[in-house]
Amino acid sequence: MFKKFSTEEVSAQNQVKASVQRKIRQSIADEYPGLEQVLEDLIPKKSPLIVAKCQNHLNLVVVNNVPLFFNIRDGPYMPTLRLLHQYPDIMKKLQVDRGAIRFVLSGANIMCPGLTSPGGALDDEVGAETPVAIMAEGKQHALAIGFTKMSAKEIRNINKGIGVDNMHYLNDDGTSGLRILKTNRGITNKT
Repeated sequence: MFKKFSTEEVSAQNQVKASVQRKIRQSIADEYPGLEQVLEDLIPKKSPLIVAKCQNHLNLVVVNNVPLFFNIRDGPYMPTLRLLHQYPDIMKKLQVDRGAIRFVLSGANIMCPGLTSPGGALDDEVGAETPVAIMAEGKQHALAIGFTKMSAKEIRNINKGIGVDNMHYLNDDGTSGLRILKTNRGITNKT
């Protein structure tokens, strides 16, 4: 992950105070209740927690030199794919059909027809503006992490356009991985 990610992408990195660390831990625990049992192992209270601020309002939560979570502006924390592969049940999942795999791995956003076709699968409990794991038909592990633009029910009913913004995908690098396209939240990044 982050094959080509370099220190030039990081504009600042700070070891956060204990109060900020508690706030980050609480935000992550609220967003991902499935991590509550292992959160102490992932982000130990006595271990230094570094927040690396990168270009385009991207923040990385780093513990022991390993990026675990990221967020954009003050949005929700999302796990890195490495962490998601270790704990695959912490996020809600959407599945794309086989035809969409190569596009998702190239960094393309997930289109509604790729989720609603026979190989795709939607979880009707997924709402709009929710971090989700993007699974692929016939594959065991997530291939991307995205942020829904509309709810699963809207994706099923509208069935056209972008359903999920692709935020982080397998084998991405620091400039195109964790990339942010224009969204309704006003975040931009040119790759």
